[in-house]
Amino acid sequence: MALSPQWLDELRSRITLSALIGRTEKLQRAGREFKACCPFHSENTPSFYVNDEKQFYHCFGCGAHGDAIRWMTDQRGLPFMDAVKELAEQAGMEVPAPDPRYAQAAEQRASLHDVLAEAQGFFVRNLAGPDGAAARAYLKQRGIGEALQREFGFGYAPDAKGAIAEALSGFERDMLIEAGLLITVEGKEPYDRFRGRLMLPIQDRRARVIGFGGRILSKVENAPKYLNSPDTPVFDKGRTLYNIHRASAASRQSDRLVVVEGYMDVIALAGAGIAEAVAPMGTALTEQQIELLWRMVPVPVLCFDGDAAGQRAAMRAAERALPMLRPGHSLSIVTLPEGLDPDDLIRRDGPAAMKALLDKGENLLDVIWRHEKAATASNTPEAKAGLKERLMAHADAIQHPDIRALYARDLRERFSAFAFPPRAPRQFGNNGQSGGRFQQGAKRGFARNDRAAAPPSPLLRQLGPASARNRLMGAVILGLMRHPALLETCAEQISQLRPDDAGQARVLDALLELVETGHITAGSLESPDIPAILAERGLALPNGDAIGGMKLAFLTDRTIQAEAAKELTEAISLLVERPAIEAALALATARFGEDPEGSFVEQQRLLKRKLEFDARLMQMAAMRGGSQ
Repeated sequence: MALSPQWLDELRSRITLSALIGRTEKLQRAGREFKACCPFHSENTPSFYVNDEKQFYHCFGCGAHGDAIRWMTDQRGLPFMDAVKELAEQAGMEVPAPDPRYAQAAEQRASLHDVLAEAQGFFVRNLAGPDGAAARAYLKQRGIGEALQREFGFGYAPDAKGAIAEALSGFERDMLIEAGLLITVEGKEPYDRFRGRLMLPIQDRRARVIGFGGRILSKVENAPKYLNSPDTPVFDKGRTLYNIHRASAASRQSDRLVVVEGYMDVIALAGAGIAEAVAPMGTALTEQQIELLWRMVPVPVLCFDGDAAGQRAAMRAAERALPMLRPGHSLSIVTLPEGLDPDDLIRRDGPAAMKALLDKGENLLDVIWRHEKAATASNTPEAKAGLKERLMAHADAIQHPDIRALYARDLRERFSAFAFPPRAPRQFGNNGQSGGRFQQGAKRGFARNDRAAAPPSPLLRQLGPASARNRLMGAVILGLMRHPALLETCAEQISQLRPDDAGQARVLDALLELVETGHITAGSLESPDIPAILAERGLALPNGDAIGGMKLAFLTDRTIQAEAAKELTEAISLLVERPAIEAALALATARFGEDPEGSFVEQQRLLKRKLEFDARLMQMAAMRGGSQ
């Protein structure tokens, strides 16, 4: 059917938009316009305006905008042609006649709607009659009262093979077959598809019956628990959502749409005051159903059982949605406690528990990470590589470039944190064993219990049998004996020193303890007193052999005090900062997979800085001065 722009303009001009919207919304005049609280989002101050002259409405709060036809499709939930027909009837206009093929198909659909409406009446009457006793007992057991039964149109299909054909004898048998009510088998008479089942009508957005779902009430061998109508000219399982005609209107008030697994879950939620629930037709969500959901809300909530089947269904939904993601549109996944469906949870914990759970949905990123990490059976490099491959395949499935890049980055970060966890620092105690005295340092002000040995650079190891780092560390300790004022002024930096030698570490601990307890302040204690205090504790200062005969400026008596303090401070800084550079370099290397270019630049910068430190360390370690 072709509708010209001129005809549509004439239709809009004959409709008074404020009168159309005023049927469901309370409008207040505001000058030449009307205003109201927006029906498309919750608000207390009116920001929704209707302009009859310009024939449009607009909300300054959420941006909703449209004309009379858009109002019927967005607010009433009607398909475009149905909206046009209803407005044309109000305006006294005739919709242009379709071509013969379209007219024939429309006539066929109208006839099938009539057949299905009659079938619905038949099922409802049976539920109320003698044959429906078992079905009524089941509904009572499930706690579904008469009000919900009427609202959702419960019925009963008698356990007979010819009941529907007899009840709908006014329609041709071929129409009953085409409507999915009869099954044909070659060489046999057609027979009823639904027999001995509790029946529910499946309706379109205009509340017309387009199919049925039936739940069996007694065990029958090889009979499915739930049975749906087959696809027909009016019913397409992949494009239909159960309860959409009610949920569409309810979602505009709650700003939420809940997708559950089956009809009875929808009805259980409705009984708990959650009217914005829909269900697919016994299959995984299709692309068309996801698009249908997104037309109503940008992030629908998918609610799955907590068992293995429910988790697989959640992952299938995530995988189906990934290629379709666009800015602002996604899915939220809620997992029920294992062994419970919505009805069970509501019965056990009440409606408030269900509503609270729906507010705590996981985003798709969390679902993908949790599922794939749980599927990683071991902690081997091969298993980790498989995990990364699966994660990146999910990210690559996303069509939108910005969303794809953001997913890939987040998944890489999660993978890196899992695959390359930070190693626990090595701690020294008595006799070089972990624990001991270093753990006692945690009770004091400086965090010395986390000292970890930084492996000496291969370049520095060439300086002699004792590492240049250890030699310089020993020289620094001796320098602090000569310049005790620096123990206080540089205490924070000194607390970050991590000697490889356990004896040196214990000496530093003792020195810092003297600072913390107030025994050492600037100029309060002469340096000769410090060795005596250390000796009382069984500690000894490094000797000349330990420092490799180094004769640094801060170890001589002839150096000016300020110059000696400056060089000693520099030596402390070198020993503190070089391990930090190595740690930063390791982090940059670990990030190479997710950001090769940025990681490479950072590596080069850090390597350059590390070489500069090594050169200065070698220079200081090899220095010779005057006699001590």
